[in-house]
Amino acid sequence: QNGVPIMEPPGGHAIYVDAGSFLPHIPHAEFPGQALAAALYLEGGIRGVEMGSVMFAHPDPQTNEILYPQLELVRLAIPRRVYTQSHFDYVVDVFKKVAQYRDQIHGFQITYEPPFLRHFTAKFSPLKE
Repeated sequence: QNGVPIMEPPGGHAIYVDAGSFLPHIPHAEFPGQALAAALYLEGGIRGVEMGSVMFAHPDPQTNEILYPQLELVRLAIPRRVYTQSHFDYVVDVFKKVAQYRDQIHGFQITYEPPFLRHFTAKFSPLKE
């Protein structure tokens, strides 16, 4: 209802927000999922995980060109019988706030990445503050 694009239908254990559609001005190479996850955490302490270019982009073995995934998602896990309606209302309120300044959210660059599973321990720097 508030214009936050999610994967339909929502799952029983998680909501997947389409960060690429929510932040269309941030290209794959600047990690829109990571940018949205950071914005949610900074605005309201909401923790989510990027499931997009940080996790799935990789070099083509033939050309070494970076191949990006089609989707840039942020996964918000929802444990059963733990949260109340007021918790979900809070998440909605934080998304409303973030949506108000979404055009001012900038991407990130990787400053460190391990050779494998970079999404677990990579380090980032914002491209603009």
